Amino acid sequence: MSTDAVLPQLLEEWEPVIGLEIHVQLGSVSKAFSSSATTFGEPPNSLTDPLVLGMPGTLPVYNQRAAELAVALGVATSSKIRARSRFARKHYFYPDLPKGYQITQSDEPLCEEGTLDVLMGTQRMAIRLQRIHLEEDAGKSSHHGTVSHVDLNRAGVPLVEVVTAPELHSAEEAAEFMRSLHRLVRWLGISDGDMEKGQMRCDANVSVRRRGEDRLGTRTELKNINSFRFVQNAIDNEIVRQIRLLETGERVLRETRLWDATANASFPMRSKEEANDYRYFPDPDLPPLLIDGPMMARVMQTLPTLPGPRFERYREWGITGDDARTLIGERALSDYFEAAIAALPSVGCNAVAHAKAVGNWLLTTLLGALNRDGKSIAESPFPATALAAIVGLIEGGTISGKIAKDVFDEAYQTGAEPAAIVAAKGLVQISNPAELLPIISRLLVENPKQIEAYRNGNEKMLGYFVGKVMKATDGKANPQVLNDLLRKALVPA
Repeated sequence: MSTDAVLPQLLEEWEPVIGLEIHVQLGSVSKAFSSSATTFGEPPNSLTDPLVLGMPGTLPVYNQRAAELAVALGVATSSKIRARSRFARKHYFYPDLPKGYQITQSDEPLCEEGTLDVLMGTQRMAIRLQRIHLEEDAGKSSHHGTVSHVDLNRAGVPLVEVVTAPELHSAEEAAEFMRSLHRLVRWLGISDGDMEKGQMRCDANVSVRRRGEDRLGTRTELKNINSFRFVQNAIDNEIVRQIRLLETGERVLRETRLWDATANASFPMRSKEEANDYRYFPDPDLPPLLIDGPMMARVMQTLPTLPGPRFERYREWGITGDDARTLIGERALSDYFEAAIAALPSVGCNAVAHAKAVGNWLLTTLLGALNRDGKSIAESPFPATALAAIVGLIEGGTISGKIAKDVFDEAYQTGAEPAAIVAAKGLVQISNPAELLPIISRLLVENPKQIEAYRNGNEKMLGYFVGKVMKATDGKANPQVLNDLLRKALVPA
């Protein structure tokens, strides 16, 4: 039986407890402690240097840009920022770690006790963070049969590790947390978060306990998962695996497991180490990392409005939860929406009252055109002020929604102002009853059977006459005025 089928029944008696450790590559051009580049896709082992290789006599110097990016994430998550934090050496021995230790932070992390807004459906929930600390990445090992290769290009790349409190209680929550963090680091410009390039990776600590118990169960760690879907699948699978072990009287071992997405199963990697196995001690070559006033000022000056507050504001403007979630999914999209809203007063519209109309045009018409052309919102040839102008022309009664789509298409293709297109082509809709009534009268004379059908209860005939008038006016008739005039004209005398 599949995990999806059996899990709901098991969760009636068992409660999962999940904590995440997510590594995010910081978007600096050089490595954490040396000047080597962080470029992706270069030939193997072409981006190394004596410090990365652990050569004697080399001294690390921490990358200030990486520190500022990490502080920005700390501020955005309302974390406590240490004015003075320290780096430590974490010792373990793998081929992709030539020094024999990793430079990281142990008992004095840069950030502690923050929270991250997570959207579950359309509801915001705050997940506590235990810490955000700085460290360097290791290299990458790949295995081909009996032969292994080591590429040290990634070794020394600056990372932050975001560690949650063990407060997530489903694989869905864990996947949404990862999505929310991914959105935030991209929003802040901290990282591209490209999981295919290893720029964001998740370790999930999973345990289960009987519902109503306070004591945590033995946890296992699922290592290096690099997709939202894989995180959810791996955790669901691990929850079922642990429950089945416990229900048959077996023990859950504290171990690290690797997730095989192809087999849809995990397998043991190693027994889980304790902190003392790593023999942490302060790095003697690195002074404390000091976060001073000027650095904090630089970070605060560049911090944008965050996705959570924007989501709430959009909901207050009448945007649906799903649309608001889409609008904050990417900062460039949200910024475009904000710019269009800001331009509404200049075209005679109320920003709040017409925000929903702007959102609809943006998410359907404009994004549809951009997707067709393979362009991002940042590459849009149609500025936010033009979108506001389209909405203003509709709401002001100048053009109909049907004509607006034609105006949009031409403005999108040519870059012309929507109002100029309307004026040049004479597209102003007809709202004067004196112009519409003669057309309506002629059509009524020409279509007596349709009149009779309408009067006998066939409401579809109203649409028939609307279409006839629209065709006669090249689509310029004001739909609301036209409907009112037709209903009155079709009533028996």
